[in-house]
Amino acid sequence: MFLSEDAKADVPAGEDTKSDKKQDKSDKKQEKAPEEQARGKPEKPREAATKGEAVKGKIAELEKLNAEYKDALQRLQAEFENYKKRVEKEGYSIKDYGERCIVEKLLPVLDSFELALKNTSDHEKFKKGVELIYAQLYSILEAAGLKPIKAEGRFDPYKHEALFQEKSEEDGVILQELQKGYMLKDEVIRHSKVKIGRTIK
Repeated sequence: MFLSEDAKADVPAGEDTKSDKKQDKSDKKQEKAPEEQARGKPEKPREAATKGEAVKGKIAELEKLNAEYKDALQRLQAEFENYKKRVEKEGYSIKDYGERCIVEKLLPVLDSFELALKNTSDHEKFKKGVELIYAQLYSILEAAGLKPIKAEGRFDPYKHEALFQEKSEEDGVILQELQKGYMLKDEVIRHSKVKIGRTIK
């Protein structure tokens, strides 16, 4: 159906205005769409740069901490080595001092042996001299804590060493001391070598 020019003129003016407004709104929506999309999505290069800086900062912090731990470990190692050397040096000094004390105490015994050897022509004097030297040496060792182990009664494996066995009426009894044993204070430094009895059925 075609409208004449006069019919077109009869169309209400409000209808044309509404149509124009709808067109304007559609155009504005299309213009706003890219802007809204741009605002909704973060900028990827900037976000990556921020994360990279954070990682670099963390790495730098860990490297600094590692350097501090390494330095502390090296210092501790050096201190331990110095302590070890100092203890070894002091240990040698104590050992040397102990050996010197023993030698100094034994020098009079050495002198006594020399005097005794000069009197070998007289048997009785020589024998008396040896006895005095023995007593002198024993007193020095006794003062240091030396004690003889008794080799009598029952056999004690902590103090005695059985070298021989012999038939006996009583089992495990010490029959003879073959070599004297000694203790230094409360420690056995040499077991007594003995012969023990065994009952044979």
